[in-house]
Amino acid sequence: MNPTALFIRGATVVNADRQFEADVLTLGGQIAAVGPRAQAMAPSHAQHIDGSGQYLLPGGIDPHTHMQLPFMGTVTMDDFFTGTAAGLAGGTTTIIDFVIPSPKEPLLDAYWKWRGWAEKAASDYAFHVAITWWDETVHDDMGRLVAEEGVNSFKHFMAYKNAIMCDDETLVNSFRRALALGAMPTVHAENGELVYLLQQEVARMGITGPEGHPLSRPPMVEGEAAHRAIAIADVLGVPIYVVHVSCIESAEAIARARARGQRVFGEVLAGHLLIDESVYRDPDFTRAAAHVMSPPFRSKEHQEHLWRALQAGTLHTTATDHCTFCAAQKAAGRQDFAKIPNGCGGVEERMTVLWDAGVNTGRLTPSEFVAATSANAAKLFNMYPRKGCITEGADADLVLWDPEGHKTLSASTQHSKGDFNLFEGREVRGIPRVTISQGEVVFIDGELRARQGAGRYLKRPPFGPQFDAQKRRNLDLTPTAVVRT
Repeated sequence: MNPTALFIRGATVVNADRQFEADVLTLGGQIAAVGPRAQAMAPSHAQHIDGSGQYLLPGGIDPHTHMQLPFMGTVTMDDFFTGTAAGLAGGTTTIIDFVIPSPKEPLLDAYWKWRGWAEKAASDYAFHVAITWWDETVHDDMGRLVAEEGVNSFKHFMAYKNAIMCDDETLVNSFRRALALGAMPTVHAENGELVYLLQQEVARMGITGPEGHPLSRPPMVEGEAAHRAIAIADVLGVPIYVVHVSCIESAEAIARARARGQRVFGEVLAGHLLIDESVYRDPDFTRAAAHVMSPPFRSKEHQEHLWRALQAGTLHTTATDHCTFCAAQKAAGRQDFAKIPNGCGGVEERMTVLWDAGVNTGRLTPSEFVAATSANAAKLFNMYPRKGCITEGADADLVLWDPEGHKTLSASTQHSKGDFNLFEGREVRGIPRVTISQGEVVFIDGELRARQGAGRYLKRPPFGPQFDAQKRRNLDLTPTAVVRT
């Protein structure tokens, strides 16, 4: 049988370091040639795709999703098939999801449970594993996950008291273990004790609707936790990755640490760049509750600061925290905002809204867009240049991007199983025309061809014991940095 072959002619190839016009050939799921050799090497059976007038981008990497997540007494609407299929429709060809053990649940038990759920994924996927408790078995399981299962990042929730929240002792123990293993600690930075206190105080004021959600999680609650996690990482000498940075306080904590030479990396959600806190004051409970996620959406001044931090390189990756709950699930908190399941969608819309609000406005160049939507995540989590780069030998995960294509975003046309679209009614310019995953066309001109179970689990090598000097240099996010494994 002939291996799958695609010949993409005349597109403008965009990598994080440069853009250039070139033909691209893929064979058997990998990029075989970029440039003049592509046409000469193309077999007679190759499928030809005209890329003239369009950009060819590396497939998007969403480093923060929650498919099929059991949370707050319910389970997200999107499972690993429907969620990754929606991602493919939007140009995202790889996700990094989260294994979240219950307190006292062995890490490996939770990991294999999530691996089973993910077998139906339509795109490639990897996992961060959350540390929700601590003893010697957790210490040992972390070692096995890194050495045997290719997990090189561990998540720590500093929020959700009486559920999955880490105390400082757990943070210290886990950070030290991650350092020894060559893994990256990541943190959800919110002071869970303060959130718990403020939720009760807001309720005593008689505020029970969704408008109470941001009041119970003000920016400083996030800023304090980010600062504390960064300080612990600094003392221990381990790099750290702060997820869904939503406010000036936490973005500035990252910037200050980086100015001192500390290896701190920040992630921003597309929603936090584009949506402000006024959504929680919508008189319609269903619409207001649909926006409840943590950290919450902030005022416009925070949005502008996040854009500037992304432009300046203080924030490095863009994600969605895709975690879809329908209106009926959100209604569990109709009488108490603290019981509204936290989560919003966006895996399908992330790249389009970031192109429209970033590249079209001049905030980002096309190469900076690639860095923020794929290349930086690939480097930080040791998948580069297999992912996040259009180069010979890389996986054939590609997006042919039409910069003049138009679309109106809506829940009525999305592929996600959620019943709400975070960007409802937004008209965007710049959309994926063709998505290619593992060398196969999985989305073309509005037709989704995702296949259940086609996705592969990605093992990600550690960065080496004690993050030795060479491996430390590999965490540099300059365009020329390449992680060698």
